[in-house]
Amino acid sequence: MQAYSLQQKPGFDPLKPIRQWLDSIEIRDRKVAHTLCKLIPAQCPFERDITMFGRAIAHIPPMCKINPLYEQFVGLRFRSLCYLVDECGETI
Repeated sequence: MQAYSLQQKPGFDPLKPIRQWLDSIEIRDRKVAHTLCKLIPAQCPFERDITMFGRAIAHIPPMCKINPLYEQFVGLRFRSLCYLVDECGETI
């Protein structure tokens, strides 16, 4: 009798290079840090129901569940905020 492993083998991740690139970005400019903080939302947008004539016709799930790079963007925003506080002395 052969035993099967329940562990999954690491599969092909086509977004891995983009994830690594986003994680490696260092913030060194105040304007760039401000721009990133404005572009990347502070929290995951709420889910919504689209209604027409009082009936729900579509459901939009929270964007963080859809975006496979959400964690990298949140990390980039966090690094931007830390740069503004630590290096520029701004209070956020």
